[in-house]
Amino acid sequence: MDSQFLGLNIRLSRQAVGWLAVFGSAFFFYLATLIIRWADGHVSIESAYFVFARFLLGFIVVCGSMVVQKQKLQPRRFHYLIGRTVANTVAVFCFYKAVEMGSVAEANILNMTYPLFVAAFSWFFLRGQRDLSSLIIVMVAFAGVWLVFAPGGIGFSLANLWGLSSGITAAVAVIYLNISRRYHDSQTILFFMFGLGMVMILLFFHEAIFMPNAEDLFYLLSCSAAGVLGQYLFTYGFLYVTAVEGSIISSSRILLAALLGPLLVADPALTVSGGCGALLIFIANAALALRKV
Repeated sequence: MDSQFLGLNIRLSRQAVGWLAVFGSAFFFYLATLIIRWADGHVSIESAYFVFARFLLGFIVVCGSMVVQKQKLQPRRFHYLIGRTVANTVAVFCFYKAVEMGSVAEANILNMTYPLFVAAFSWFFLRGQRDLSSLIIVMVAFAGVWLVFAPGGIGFSLANLWGLSSGITAAVAVIYLNISRRYHDSQTILFFMFGLGMVMILLFFHEAIFMPNAEDLFYLLSCSAAGVLGQYLFTYGFLYVTAVEGSIISSSRILLAALLGPLLVADPALTVSGGCGALLIFIANAALALRKV
């Protein structure tokens, strides 16, 4: 009896650690966007430079951990690694661009539409994963996206288009990740994701990269550290929680953004329709996760 009780306590403690880690990842992903907004007015750093710094720091961390663990790269399907890298790089750039140009809350909410697009893309391209109820959930969620986009009437802001683009491309990145994990370990995927992503940004946005002064470096490192820490907490947390629990907890970034944006970065508060839209997207993400049970 005592051994059963001890085993239950261990499972519960590991689950609690997993919950905290996944929620921590949502918080740090959100914190990275807050830092971009806080930097506005103090330094002149384009969103591409924030993306480059995040990938550079991530690449250093991955290389360091591989050296310590004496782990070798084991690439087997380069097209999956490249697909994951390109989609993820575009997604992060679009996400940071949405933060730079518009509301931090709306950028985070629209970025978190990626589970909806994963379900939508699966319906159209993966016959074995077609599910009518999931498609209905996605259609309801897109009503929420519309409410976030145009709370005061018909109209689209460029910032929200960047945010929605980040959700779409993040969905493509997740699909590539799901396929790539069948052939590659996490470190190999992260090595290519950070390394090739950094090279892509340097090639296309080299004019935005400059030698930073102390204040520039502070914001670049802070934003990068928050993003990389969020990535590792997300990966670690999923060791101890189910995919359903992790998906729902990570979607809490929608609620964090909606509630904290006006307090921390003086974002305009979401209108009633915008708040309802954010709630619809959160509920849809949770419902899609529960469909996998």
